[in-house]
Amino acid sequence: MLTLTMAAKSQVKIGFEVSFKEPQAHYAEIEMNVSGIATKDYVDLKMPVWTPGSYLVREFAKNVESFTAIANGKPVKVEKVTKNTWRVFNAKAAAIKVNYRVYAFEVSVRTAFIDESHAFLSSAGIFMYPAGMIKNPSTVKIIPFGKWDKVNTGLEPVAGQKFTYYASDFDVLFDSPIEVGNQEVFEFNAAGVKHVVAMYGGGNYDKERLKVDMAKIVEQGTAIFGDNPNKHYTFIVHNYATGGGGLEHLNSTVLGASRNAYGTEKGYKGFLALVAHEYFHLWNVKRLRPIALGPFDYDNENYTTNLWTAEGFTSYYENKLLIRAGAINQAGLLTDLVNSLGTVINTPGSKVQSASSSSFDAWIIGYRPNENSKNNAISYYSKGEIVGLLMDLEIANATKGAKSLDDVMKEMYEVGKVQKRGYTDAEFKAMVEKVSGINFTKFWEKYIDGTDDIDFERFFAYAGIDATREIASPGKPYTGASLKVDRNVSVGSVSRNSPAWVQGLNVNDEILAIDGSSIVDEMRNVRLPNPGLTLEVLPTIAKKQVGDMVEITVGRDGVEKKISLKLQESPNIRVKANYNEKATPLQLAVRKRWLGVN
Repeated sequence: MLTLTMAAKSQVKIGFEVSFKEPQAHYAEIEMNVSGIATKDYVDLKMPVWTPGSYLVREFAKNVESFTAIANGKPVKVEKVTKNTWRVFNAKAAAIKVNYRVYAFEVSVRTAFIDESHAFLSSAGIFMYPAGMIKNPSTVKIIPFGKWDKVNTGLEPVAGQKFTYYASDFDVLFDSPIEVGNQEVFEFNAAGVKHVVAMYGGGNYDKERLKVDMAKIVEQGTAIFGDNPNKHYTFIVHNYATGGGGLEHLNSTVLGASRNAYGTEKGYKGFLALVAHEYFHLWNVKRLRPIALGPFDYDNENYTTNLWTAEGFTSYYENKLLIRAGAINQAGLLTDLVNSLGTVINTPGSKVQSASSSSFDAWIIGYRPNENSKNNAISYYSKGEIVGLLMDLEIANATKGAKSLDDVMKEMYEVGKVQKRGYTDAEFKAMVEKVSGINFTKFWEKYIDGTDDIDFERFFAYAGIDATREIASPGKPYTGASLKVDRNVSVGSVSRNSPAWVQGLNVNDEILAIDGSSIVDEMRNVRLPNPGLTLEVLPTIAKKQVGDMVEITVGRDGVEKKISLKLQESPNIRVKANYNEKATPLQLAVRKRWLGVN
C-alpha cells in the first residue's frame, strides 16, 4: 500500500504559472496544471482559509474570480461546492488546466499585495491544492511584469529554468512568500548560512550596517540552539511611510518597516528587534512548535493553548538576542522588560483572561479586538513575554546560575527533531521541571492557566535587581475614559471598574460639555494628534481633585444625556527596577546566566 501511494504521488504533477496582466488593478493571473489524476469524474481544488503564523480565518477564496478549467483541450464544467473548494468535472481526464485571477490589495505581511511597482505573493492566498494531495510536490514559475527583474523567495530554484521554483509539498509552498519587482537585494553569511535581504520601497537604511547587525542576531539565535536548520534564508522587507509587523516562515520572513525610521536610534533598534523576533521563529514555532500547529488543517482553525510560548517567548527572546548581539545594553533590556511588565499589569483583561485562554481564543479575540478587549482579554504576546521572564529567572535561580530557559528551548528543539512532531503543554512543563529540578505546578496555575497578580519583585531579586511598584499618577484625577477625535470628540474606550465604567459612560458617546464648558472650549489648548488623550486631560477636569464630582454632557443616538462621575485616583501602577551593585555572588551568577553576557 505504501509503495502504491508513493507511486501515485510521483505520477501526479502539479505546476503553477503566475503572471501579471493588470498589476495596476491589483491582479495576479494563475495558471495551474495538474496531470496524472485519472481516477474519478472530478477533482476538487481548494484554497486555504488562513495562513500559518496568523491565527485568523481570512477567507482568501473571496479574492478569487474568473475560475475556468480545461480537460482534453476543451472547457469543462466547474462547480463551487464549499466556500473555498472548486470542483472540476474532468471525466477521468489525466490532466487539467485551470485558470483563475486573484485580487490582491491588502497591505500587510500576511496578505498578498500587487500594484504597478511590485507584487507580494502570500502563497496561502494565491495557490490552490488538489484535495487529498497536500503532500504532493509542485513547481511555480513567475513571469515578472514589464521591467520587473527580480524574484525573491525561500523556495528552491529549479536548475536551468529562470524564475521557476520547487516546493516539496504544499505545506512548504504555503510557507514560502514570494516578492516580485525591482527590490534592492543584498546578502550576508552568518552561522554558515547564506542570507538574502530583499528591500522594497526604499528607505534611509545603511545596508552595510544592516549586514553586520543582522548577522550578529543570526549568530546569537543559532548559539542558543546549536544548530541552524537552513541552507539559505530570505528576508522580504516592505518599507512604507509607516509600517510594522512581521510573519515567520520556514526559511524566510516578511517584515513591515517605516522607510525613514532607520536613521534614528529608536527606529533602527525597532527594526533589529523585529528581525530578532522573526528570526527566532526559525526555531520557535517553525520547528519547536505546539502539537496543534502542524500538520495544518487549512480549512479550519487550528487551536492551541500554547501561543504564549510560540509568540510570547519569541517576544521575550527578541531582547535577549539584541543584548547578546550588542544592539542594546543591560539598562535598555531592563527598561524594555519593565515597560512590558507594566503593560500586562495595567491591562484590566489580565485579571480576566489567562495566557493559555488567550492562546486558544486567538482566532476569535486576538485578531478581532474591539472597544472592550482591554477589559476582558490579554495578549498572548505580552503575557507570554512576562511568563518567559519569570520562568527564565526561576530556572536560573533554582540551578544557581547553571541553567536557564535557553536550556529548555534547546532540549525541546532536539526532542522535536527526534519525535518529528510538536509538543503538548504537559511535555513542555515536564521539560521545564527536568531542567530546573523543581516543581512548576503552582507556577503554571498562577501565571499560565490563572490570572494571579505577578510577583515580579521576587523574581527580579533572584538576579540582584531591585524592583518596586507605585501608583503611576498619585493624587491626579482619573475617569477611565479615553477620547477619540474625528468629526467630533467621543469616547474611545472605558476601563473596567473606573468611574466612567461604573456610571455608564459609553464608547462612542459624543462629548458635548464638561461641567457646562463646551467641548470646543475644552479642546482649544489640547495638542492633537494625541494617542493618549483622556477625559482627565481636558482643562476643567485637570483642575479638579480626587473625590470631586464632574458632570459630562454627552450625545447618544441623537439624545443629550448628563452623566456625573466621582473622580478617583488612577489604579495604574509604575514599575521601577534597577541593578543592585551589591548583589550577592549567587545573584550575580543568576544574572549572568539570565543575560547571557558578561
